Amino acid sequence: MARPAELDRRLARVQLLLLDVDGVLTDGGVTWNNQGIESKTFHIRDGLGLKLWQRAGYRAGIITGRSSHVVQLRAEELGIAIVRQGVEDKLATAEAIVAECGLGWEEVAMIGDDLPDLPVISRCLGIAVADACPEVRQAAAFTTALPGGTGAVREAIERLLAARGSWESVVARYMVPRSAGA
Repeated sequence: MARPAELDRRLARVQLLLLDVDGVLTDGGVTWNNQGIESKTFHIRDGLGLKLWQRAGYRAGIITGRSSHVVQLRAEELGIAIVRQGVEDKLATAEAIVAECGLGWEEVAMIGDDLPDLPVISRCLGIAVADACPEVRQAAAFTTALPGGTGAVREAIERLLAARGSWESVVARYMVPRSAGA
């Protein structure tokens, strides 16, 4: 586990944030209705966090082992262009994405929760959600306080932006100045 100052230096270098879906952007549950249509629940603060990350000039991508139309819809809503679904080998897929983006592994972070994420988390700056399996938590540079699907992605993004000293300016854009008479 990295010391706080060392971890902040590593966090500040990240240009690309890769995400698993089930168990990271969702709580890991999959719901099917009687017509066989799958649904997922996404946390709204994770979505805003991803938009803020991208507005700050950084990239986000999704690598997931399952394929789901709702994931594509959510990615489009958030402006995430890098979406790879039905992936069996997440490391090979991540290697291709990193190369396409012209980045080095020290500029990549991955948020994951389970064993299929482990090869990527072990290669870059790994982030585990609070309810990740023990092996992922052990390999990660840090673990969020929140479990997947409950704002863990937003928590990680806040930490990434804070390491750059830019989280305060993000928040300041939402502050309404108090009137003199208030």
